Amino acid sequence: MKKLRSREWFDNAAEPDMTALYLERQLNFGLTPAELRSGLPVIGIAQTGSDIAPCNRIHLQLAQRVKDGVRAAGGLPLEFPVHPIQETLRRPTAALDRNLSYLGLVEILHGYPLDGVVLTTGCDKTTPAALMAAATADLPAIVLSSGPMLDGWHNGKRAGSGMVIWRGRQLRAAGKISDEEFIDMAASSAPSAGHCNTMGTALTMNSLAEALGMSLPGCAAIPAPLRERAQMAFATGRRAVELVRENLRPSKILSRAAVENAIVVASAIGGSTNAPIHITAIARHAGLELPLGDWQRIGLNIPLLVNCQPAGEFLGESYHRAGGVPAVCAELLRAGKLRGDALTVSGKTVAQNLQAHFADGRAVDRRVIFPYRKPLKKRAGFLVLRGNLFDSALMKTSVISDAFARRHLNRPRRKNILEGPVVVFDGAEDYRARIEDPKLPVGADTILVIRGAGVLGWPGAAEVVNMAPPARLLKRGIDSLPCIGDGRQSGTSDSPSILNACPESALGGGLALLQTGDRVRIDLNKGEANALVSDAEWTRRKAAWRPPALRDQTPWQELFRRETGQLATGACLEFALSKRGVARKTPRHNH
Repeated sequence: MKKLRSREWFDNAAEPDMTALYLERQLNFGLTPAELRSGLPVIGIAQTGSDIAPCNRIHLQLAQRVKDGVRAAGGLPLEFPVHPIQETLRRPTAALDRNLSYLGLVEILHGYPLDGVVLTTGCDKTTPAALMAAATADLPAIVLSSGPMLDGWHNGKRAGSGMVIWRGRQLRAAGKISDEEFIDMAASSAPSAGHCNTMGTALTMNSLAEALGMSLPGCAAIPAPLRERAQMAFATGRRAVELVRENLRPSKILSRAAVENAIVVASAIGGSTNAPIHITAIARHAGLELPLGDWQRIGLNIPLLVNCQPAGEFLGESYHRAGGVPAVCAELLRAGKLRGDALTVSGKTVAQNLQAHFADGRAVDRRVIFPYRKPLKKRAGFLVLRGNLFDSALMKTSVISDAFARRHLNRPRRKNILEGPVVVFDGAEDYRARIEDPKLPVGADTILVIRGAGVLGWPGAAEVVNMAPPARLLKRGIDSLPCIGDGRQSGTSDSPSILNACPESALGGGLALLQTGDRVRIDLNKGEANALVSDAEWTRRKAAWRPPALRDQTPWQELFRRETGQLATGACLEFALSKRGVARKTPRHNH
C-alpha cells in the first residue's frame, strides 16, 4: 500500500513539532496518539444530513454504521459536515448551492488528513456536488445514498413526491380540492425518511452514481428506512478502507465508458432532465468533455424499462424490490448497450458485478422493470433541439403521454410538429400574477414560455418551466400545455417541456426576443425550434435588446453569476475545471 496521506499530519518523523500540533487537538474527544499514528487509513465521512436537509437526514444515523464498517476493515473514521442542499426549502433555488457545496468539499478533501472519503448523498444536487468534488480531489471515494422514502399513498393510490404537488395544483386550480386537501395530498407522498420516492432528480442521480461505478451494486434504490440501507452503509464503510489500500481513485472509475453507461441508464429509467446538467458537470471535472449532443446520440433510442412515476406507475420502494439499478443494467448489458468493461468501486467491472449480483438467480419484477425487447416505451432518451430560439434545449421523450401526443403532435401532415402562438412570462412571479387573467390569450393550442429563469437570470436556474394551464382550461379537461423555458423543471414532473434553453434570455438568447402572440414551430423530426418571425424583425429585436439589470442578494450570488457557465455545459464554475487531482499533493504546513 502506498504511504498514507494522513501520516504527513500524524506521523511525520522529520517534523515532530508539527506532528505534535496536528495530534493534540484530535485527542480532546478521546482519540489516542496510538490510533492516529498507527498507520490506519483515515476515512472521511462527508455528512450531508441535517435538520434542514430532511432528504439526507437519515445519514445522521447511517454514519454510525459507516464508521462501524470503517473500523471493521481497519480504518479510522472522521465525520465532517458538508454545506446543505435541500431542494424543497432553499430559496431562490437549491441549484445555487451545488457549486458552493462542491467548493467547500474540495477544500476539506484537499486540506485535511484524509486518505479516502465516503460521500453521503440523497437530495438532488448533493450527489453531483459530491462527485464533482471527488473528481477534483481524486482521493479514493465511494457514494452512499440515503435512499428513497417508502411509497406514499392517498385515497388508495400511490402518491409520488413532487408528482402529487403538480396534480394537486391542477385540482386546486380547477376548484376540485380545498387548500387543506391539497396540503393533505402533499403530506401523503412523504411517509418516511428518505429522498423523493419518484424517479425525480434524487433517485435519478443516485441511480446514475451507481451506473457510473461510484457506489456498490444495489445501493441506489434501497429505501431509507429498510435494514438493507444500514447494511449497505456498513459495507460502504468497509469498502472505503479497501479503496485506500488498493489506491483505487475516481480518476480510474470516472471514464468515458462510465459516463456513456450513465447516459444509457438515464434513458432506461426515465431519468430527470436535470441529469444531463449534472453528469456533464461531473464529466468535465473528471477531465472529459461531454457535448450535449452526446445525450441524444447515445441515449435517445434507448427504451424505457422502469415503470416508475413520473413516466410510469410505481415508486422507489417497488423499484428497489424489483431489482433496482442492477436489474436495469443487466437488461442493457444483454442488449449490448452497456460498457461491461467499465471499472467500479467494488474493484470489479460492471459485467463482473452483475454476474456476482445475480449469481443466486434472484428474480426481477417485470411489472416494474421491463425486458429490453418488450419495453414500456421504445424511445425514452432526451431530444436536443436548436434553432433561432436557442442553441440548445432538451425535451424528455419518456413523458410524452398519448394524450399530449394526440392533442399537440398528431395533427394531419404535421406528425411530431408542435406549432402555436406563445404567451411569454418574465419569471415565475409574472406567471403566477397573470395566468388566470381572463384577457390573457391562452387557448388549447397556446405554448407557454417562461424566461429569466436561467443560471444568471434567476440566479441558479429555477425549476419553473412546467407551468399549468389556467383554471378555465383545466375545467375543460386540458391539463397540460406545451412549455418552453430557459430554466429547469423538477425531475418529478411529467411535463414534456422544452427546457434548459441556452443561451438563456439574460444573455440575449432567442427567448429574450419572443413576444406574446408570436408563433413558434417545434419540429421534433428535425430537432428544430424556431420563432416564425421574419429575419428582418428578428434582427430589429436583437438590436433593440438590452441586458436586464441583475441584482445580487448575497456575496455568493455575485460570485456564482460571474463564474458559472450555462446549463448545456454543466453550469460549472469554469475556473475550477483546471484543478484536478488536488489531494494527491500534501498542502503546506499551517504553522
